[in-house]
Amino acid sequence: MLDKNQIAQRIAKELKDGYYVNLGIGIPTLVANYIPEGMNVILQSENGLLGMGPFPVSGKEDPDLINAGKQTITTIPGSVFFDSAMSFGMIRAGKIDLTVLGAMEVSEKGDIASWKIPGKMVKGMGGAMDLVASAKNIIVAMMHTNSNGYPKLLRKCTLPLTGINCIKKIVTDLAVLNVTEKGFQLVERAPGVSIEEIKNKTEGNLYYNGEVPEMKFN
Repeated sequence: MLDKNQIAQRIAKELKDGYYVNLGIGIPTLVANYIPEGMNVILQSENGLLGMGPFPVSGKEDPDLINAGKQTITTIPGSVFFDSAMSFGMIRAGKIDLTVLGAMEVSEKGDIASWKIPGKMVKGMGGAMDLVASAKNIIVAMMHTNSNGYPKLLRKCTLPLTGINCIKKIVTDLAVLNVTEKGFQLVERAPGVSIEEIKNKTEGNLYYNGEVPEMKFN
């Protein structure tokens, strides 16, 4: 199985030069640490920053410089700050090329539940609903099962939805999957993880074509 940093490292391979990218709270924020050297990718944080850098080294944190998840971050040369109205205007206008989000559940139809568990207090939905409604491309970074070992890739989401039919790719600690009309298409598996294990931990329809290669890391 992959750890959270390896999930982020695999997602970083989906980045392309010139992309404007929004990284959601949780595992997605780690993608900032794995942008390929020489690639020009501009990271956006919906609290009002364009040009987010990697996490700061210990002792160099600036408590006034944070991302949407209230984690301390760095900036890159040319970074700009603005208010949340402009930030969400940027998102709603479709200026973001790729969004990476965490999720509690994803359905085989591409629905995502990522913001609320009924009966538990939440701070709010954040920018997730705007992002899933406006982003050109969305990748979900998540663990394949919950803390009790139950699948999070489902036939139908059981939690309140964030977006409907909007997810196209998922990277978990077990696999890389595309969401298609037929369900979850298994395209890569984590090193040492069998197809049978992925099947057993996926509730939604899972299929694959021919050999399923293992993910490769530098």
